[in-house]
Parts: sequence; structure tokens; C-alpha cells
Amino acid sequence: MLRQSGPKIVAHRGFSGNHPELTRRAFEEALKLPIHGIECDVRLSRDGRVVVFHDALVSRTTDGNGRVDCLDFADLRELNCGTEDEPQQIMCLEELLELMQDYPDKHIYIETKHPTIYGPEVDEQTLRTLRYAGLHESENVHVISFSHRAVRYFTEMAPELETFYLFRLKEMRWNRKSRMFSRPYGVGPALQHLQLRRELLGYRGLKTYTWTVNTPRQMRWCADNNVDVIATDVPDVALATLGQVPDVAVAGR
Repeated sequence: MLRQSGPKIVAHRGFSGNHPELTRRAFEEALKLPIHGIECDVRLSRDGRVVVFHDALVSRTTDGNGRVDCLDFADLRELNCGTEDEPQQIMCLEELLELMQDYPDKHIYIETKHPTIYGPEVDEQTLRTLRYAGLHESENVHVISFSHRAVRYFTEMAPELETFYLFRLKEMRWNRKSRMFSRPYGVGPALQHLQLRRELLGYRGLKTYTWTVNTPRQMRWCADNNVDVIATDVPDVALATLGQVPDVAVAGR
């Protein structure tokens, strides 16, 4: 029997432990699982499209070179972000939101990447995309960012969306005065820093989203400490470890 206890499980960059990150295949395989949802990163292409991509440079995860913000969307589409046997195109946010229409119970956590030469435009275009899709007030859409200005923008312009302010200890030091000025719905400390400073759990009464939780020991720690949401590359392992689905193997993890 399925047991819905413990942290909510979010597939970090899709099912990135088994498939190339942030690809359609990674998201499709994650969405098939009985988990809370998926996480993605977004940047702007040179011509202003909101693309689903993590790095500033394309070289780590594609067969190309250059900066995302220096390439038009059509150029980005020519790159292979999958494997030689299973090529994949870089997605735009609109396509990912369309894919999620087939999974109405699933949630999406969208990280707007900063810093960027476009400044707040990545946040503005992301919200515009959500408005066009009719999702700017959806309880299934969450925005996360290391930029307290980005979080503040979404809390002001789309107050129905849940926002999480991501940080490592260095962000806490840099933004000591302004980190909560953004009024997020929750906080998103990195797991290693959360374990070092447990006072960050439920910081100021806010929900806790932590990343990246990839081992059974880490997952059990999060469950024991009442973390609300965990982002993991291996959602199948999280399901088995946390007892949220039967008969999922965790051997070798």
C-alpha cells in the first residue's frame, strides 16, 4: 500500500540519476513515478526564449559550445543534450508546461538562474510564460531562486505562487540583511549546510526545501528531521527508502 508520509519528493532536473539532466526523457520518466513533482532550471536565450537549462555554458551537457544567452533558441535546438543513441533537444519552458498537462497532480519547481546579463528579465519572461499557460496562480507551480530579488519579484507580481529562497552558507553571509526581505514561502538550504546548522530547519517558521538528497542515509535524515521537500537525482531510491512505494530496488545506491 502506498504511504504518503515523509518529505515530498522532487526529481532534481528530472530523473537525472538515470537520464541526461533536464531532457524530455528525464522529465517523462520522473513524472511516471508516484512523486510530488519535478525541478527545472531556466535561462534566457539571446532572442528572449525561456529555455530549460542549468549552466551558463552549453558545453557540459551538450555537443556544442558557447553561452546560452549568446545563442538564439533555434541554435540551441540544434544541439544534442541527450546521448548519441538517444538524442534530445533543449526544451523551452512552454514545452515542459505542456508536458505537465498530462500529469495534473504533479508539481513543478522552477529555478530562475542568476546572475545573468538579462538581469530581472528572466523572471519577467518566466512569469509571462506562466501567465500565458494560465498557471500564474497555480498551487502546483513553485518558483525557487538564489536571488532574493527574484523571489521578491514573484511574491509581489504573482503572490499565489509559492516561492523558496535557495541558499548555501555563503548566500546567508552575503545577504544577511536582505535574505528574508523577499518574503518567501519557504527556504531552500543546501543539505550539507542544513545538517551543519539545524536551526535552518523551518527557519522563521517557513517550509524547508533541501537539495540535493541522493543517498538513503541523507533521505532518512531528512525524514527524521521533518524536512518538507527534498530534491533528488534518484527519485526511485527516495521512494523506496522513505517507504512511499513498495518494491522499488535500492541495491547499489
